[in-house]
Amino acid sequence: MKLTDLTLTTPYLSLDPIFYQEVHPTPLKNPTLVSYNPDAFRLLKLSSDQPDTKAIEALLNGTLTLRGSRPYAMCYAGHQFGYFVPRLGDGRAINLGSVHGWNLQLKGSGQTLYSRQGDGRAVLRSSIREYLMSEAMHALNIPTSRALALITSEEKVARERWERGAVVLRLAPSWIRFGSFEYFFHSKRHKELETLADFLLRESFPHLLEKEEPYREMFAEIVKRTATLMAQWQSVGFSHGVMNTDNMSAIGITIDYGPFAFMDTFESGYICNHTDTHGRYSYDNQPSIGLWNLERLALALSPLIREEKLKNELEKYSTYFTSHLMERLRAKLGLDTPQESDSDLFRSLFNVMEHGYIDMTPFFRAISRYGDDRESLLTLSLAPNQLNEWLDRYDERLKTNISSTEDRHKEMLRTNPKYILKNHILQEAIDAAEKGDFTIVNTLLQLAQTPYEEHPEWERYSSPTPNEYKNLKLSCSS
Repeated sequence: MKLTDLTLTTPYLSLDPIFYQEVHPTPLKNPTLVSYNPDAFRLLKLSSDQPDTKAIEALLNGTLTLRGSRPYAMCYAGHQFGYFVPRLGDGRAINLGSVHGWNLQLKGSGQTLYSRQGDGRAVLRSSIREYLMSEAMHALNIPTSRALALITSEEKVARERWERGAVVLRLAPSWIRFGSFEYFFHSKRHKELETLADFLLRESFPHLLEKEEPYREMFAEIVKRTATLMAQWQSVGFSHGVMNTDNMSAIGITIDYGPFAFMDTFESGYICNHTDTHGRYSYDNQPSIGLWNLERLALALSPLIREEKLKNELEKYSTYFTSHLMERLRAKLGLDTPQESDSDLFRSLFNVMEHGYIDMTPFFRAISRYGDDRESLLTLSLAPNQLNEWLDRYDERLKTNISSTEDRHKEMLRTNPKYILKNHILQEAIDAAEKGDFTIVNTLLQLAQTPYEEHPEWERYSSPTPNEYKNLKLSCSS
């Protein structure tokens, strides 16, 4: 099937107009296709062989309207850095409709009713980052929005400097956020709040519709999915950067990639967003912020669910998070049976990594082949004696394993990626793209989608991050 053969539906527009604004994209001048993603094409049951690039450009630029599409922007509120903003909404994103369980959305497609003082645009820099990172996270088995394609143009957008405008077409099973419920709760529109909950049940939790308490069951699942997602982020050193409630997915996936980062050397208090002056969204705060955001969602759902039942579900968050994080860390270290002492082993490892300025990704990849020779691991640390002592403990722990060393290595190599799209790598693609060369963007797309493979031709992307690029902070501006 070709892109132009798609027929979309817009079930969200069956809701009252207070939920959205119907608005058409504002085209950019002279669009150019930067990249398209064959994997995402297949999600929509489209042929990815020799696609119509002009049709892709036109769809992303808003000059091609697919059958059934009625473009719209969604209304929501949110807590931004802890402070409630009563109305936000899609200020630069426009939804095109749904097909095969995926909601198509253009980001950077022009102003909407919810743009406030913004221009409704996105720049090439941030669009490349989102396009590549959503695919990288998917390949790491972390729930996320996806990306279909990316265009840029000659049109300039004013940020800290003039930059090239861009649009990315992203996909998600749902774009409903914690802040969507907050909007209707805080404006005392409880009927609309219930309508939204019913819509989310039908869209994303249909298996709960026949339950005795579907709203409570849905909230319970959101709590579990969010806790699991936080554990997944922590296990790979991912920092989101802006965990506002309007950036939190109601179905527990990673959305809204802004000033995100994968940590280079392990730093528990790492802050990737230079706007976050107090470290609210630092790496080590992410799990507690996940819970704080769920508490805001619980308040928003309180007209539908009794308070004690909301509280009971929230109390399970810590157990879900800890259990899943321990499971992920055991897999990363090749431990096939749980032991009570594991939490202390993991805690001491991260302490050793922080004191030794160890780069997470190369370390876990190297330990995936660990046998008797420690040299390749010790050279990664500036405090080798501490690491050596920890490895003594690790050797003792490995003696409790049931599997063979060979099987442990195989499983660890499938768990610990060789390639992570760190910020200095993404910047290389951005610098080239801003000069009109999109080769590195497409190379990194392939690398992002196969992070566990060896790729000898791209070996340099697996090296520890150069000192001058380690744990940088990024701007929210995009």
